[in-house]
Amino acid sequence: MEIENKTSSGIQNEVVQKTVYPILFAVAIAHLFNDLLQAVIPAAYPILKENYNLSFTQIGLITLSYQLAASILQPIVGLYTDKHPKPFSQMYGMLFTLAGIITLAYATSFNIVLVAVVLVGIGSSIFHPESSRISFLASGGKRGLAQSIFQLGGNAGTAIGPLLVAFIVVPRSQHHIVWFAIIAIMALFVLYRIAFWYQNHLILKAKKKSDIVLPNLTKRQVTFSVMILLVLIFSKFFYMASISSYFTFYLMDKFQLSIQDAQFHLFWFLAACAVGTLLGGPLGDKFGRKYVIWFSVLGAAPFTLLLPFADLFWTGILSVVIGMIISSAFPAILVYAQELLPKKLGMVSGLFYGFAFGMGGLGSALLGNLADQTSITYIYQLCAYLPLIGIVALFLPNLKKK
Repeated sequence: MEIENKTSSGIQNEVVQKTVYPILFAVAIAHLFNDLLQAVIPAAYPILKENYNLSFTQIGLITLSYQLAASILQPIVGLYTDKHPKPFSQMYGMLFTLAGIITLAYATSFNIVLVAVVLVGIGSSIFHPESSRISFLASGGKRGLAQSIFQLGGNAGTAIGPLLVAFIVVPRSQHHIVWFAIIAIMALFVLYRIAFWYQNHLILKAKKKSDIVLPNLTKRQVTFSVMILLVLIFSKFFYMASISSYFTFYLMDKFQLSIQDAQFHLFWFLAACAVGTLLGGPLGDKFGRKYVIWFSVLGAAPFTLLLPFADLFWTGILSVVIGMIISSAFPAILVYAQELLPKKLGMVSGLFYGFAFGMGGLGSALLGNLADQTSITYIYQLCAYLPLIGIVALFLPNLKKK
């Protein structure tokens, strides 16, 4: 009987601890669908601007409304699910996103557009903390790789979204956004399967009491490190806001490109972000997350400083290089933060995703207002200096476990 119990315990340990690649890829696919639907919002900006005669300030307010809905709720959702895991909560989030997409397709005023994007933001706030936790739990110790796979799905969705909008919506009308509801329904099926694995994992984990590995740092050092990481998130996502919200307008204004051609350039930037994300996590596992964080933020600075002065060809090349370098930071930053506070995975994931969304929204609103007062080119000249803030990563401690 004792041998039987030991064997059963060993099987449970293996199930809980091994890298579960089917789940990692399933969560990445769900992330792809979720972020693809989010990407419909900025990709539709040129259409919304024309339909409702919007200013850049109003475009920024749309992003701010969406990002605030996504950012404020995420730490709260993460903190709650740390204590009360909800395997099916991601499906509830996707239902909010589905409602937002349908509302956006049939919006008749600027105010209804704001309601639509807030619904999508709420869906995102519910999706990200639990999905990030599931990636962490399914990693089997390969945390950087797992977070990169998860982020790859999100970045791929963000890249594909504008491309689909260019093909499906731009040649027709705003109402054709409703076709993206099919993506939300597909996501619900994927999330349903993930929820059952997560539920079973929680049952097995409850039977096995595992030790949580803590970093060999004081509380003050942990707090200081978290503050540095948040400063880096500010630098990265404030700059990313200038690309995701206004890059198409920049290309249309400076090089007289059509909406579709500008969307293709945005797609290549976002595709480069997907590649950079895939590289960032494994490189962090191998060489140390601190060094990947330092390089990926500060390393983009020479290229961001050149971008405002480049012609169309070199603008395309530089945007790809910037996307690949700067996007490699987030998987390393998030896993580093999770290792700083391993008992609060949901709260940490929610805080960092929420802060990232918040900085993106705030950046978009402020930059939109600045573009109205100056020019769309000026905001790229100004934002070019943001990656220089990456120098603060040098003050991050090298994590040693105890």
